[in-house]
Amino acid sequence: MSKSDLSPLAPPPPAGWASLVSMTSGQLKYASLGVLVLQTTSLVLTMRYSRTLQGDGPRYLASSAVVSAELLKILTCALLVFKEHSYSLRALNRVLTEEIFNKPMETLKLAIPSGIYTLQNNLLYVALSNLDAATYQVTYQLKILTTALFSVSMLGRRLGVYQWLSLLILMAGVALVQWPSDFPAIPQQKELSAGSQLVGVVAVLVACCSSGFAGVYFEKILKETKQSVWVRNIQLGLFGLVFGLMGVFVYDGERVKESGMFQGYNGITWLVVALQALGGLVIAAVIKYADNILKGFATSLSIILSTLISYFWLQDFDPTSVFFVGAVLVIIATFLYGYEPKPSSNPSRA
Repeated sequence: MSKSDLSPLAPPPPAGWASLVSMTSGQLKYASLGVLVLQTTSLVLTMRYSRTLQGDGPRYLASSAVVSAELLKILTCALLVFKEHSYSLRALNRVLTEEIFNKPMETLKLAIPSGIYTLQNNLLYVALSNLDAATYQVTYQLKILTTALFSVSMLGRRLGVYQWLSLLILMAGVALVQWPSDFPAIPQQKELSAGSQLVGVVAVLVACCSSGFAGVYFEKILKETKQSVWVRNIQLGLFGLVFGLMGVFVYDGERVKESGMFQGYNGITWLVVALQALGGLVIAAVIKYADNILKGFATSLSIILSTLISYFWLQDFDPTSVFFVGAVLVIIATFLYGYEPKPSSNPSRA
């Protein structure tokens, strides 16, 4: 606080000002938490629904949806940078020119995580085309393990006893979730298990590894520079757009020539694209306003909601007792990883 803030000419703050500030901070914390739960759960369920929806025409291309999400992310981040510089087009142009074109080596550093994120986003579509939402949600929490291991090896970070214990519990929980069931209650589940569930699990595991490496690599770059995170996301998005378009024409080039890049798009598809593009912004808000405990709470709520909606609405999942135990272990591990024991304070104070 500056001296001018303590000037006798300035009126004193209202009596309830501190409590009002605290209340506002608390509201932002829980609002960001609620938005993260809604975004995570909605993305998984709508992506799963969109990949299993039986329509009249061709199904939309996952590679095309990834490109659309990158475009939306670039536009959103550009608007945020525009807002940061008082809605000045000249300032926006100057910042983007200086940071993207005038620093080519710094920009090229982001090509690696961008390429990995593009691969990961495509793998998530593969996973949710072959796994139910609940199994995907629980298994995908292995990204906590991969992120922790890459943080130790690349950033020299040290993990506490609680965190190592949580990683062991996490692995046990995911193993139980993937434990084969001899008596699936839903007829389609047997066909899914025999035909494509392995593909879905492998896609999730590769996505977890790529997510851990790319996340830690991006964090390392952010710590080495002082540039806005939104500018960095624009750089990521530009590379992601290039890699995504390459994927479209390499894997789906013939289908694009036949029916166009946006074949099979509908309202659900655009909702999936929007949720995927805005996911990173939501996580940034949670990191800013909340803490690890609340983030773990949001993940746990998302797993529970995905399981319930997958069972009652999508009707493509029938939980077993082994799945239930595994899911509980994953939720416990998520909380335990973010737990930070309070230092013991001396009870005798002067």
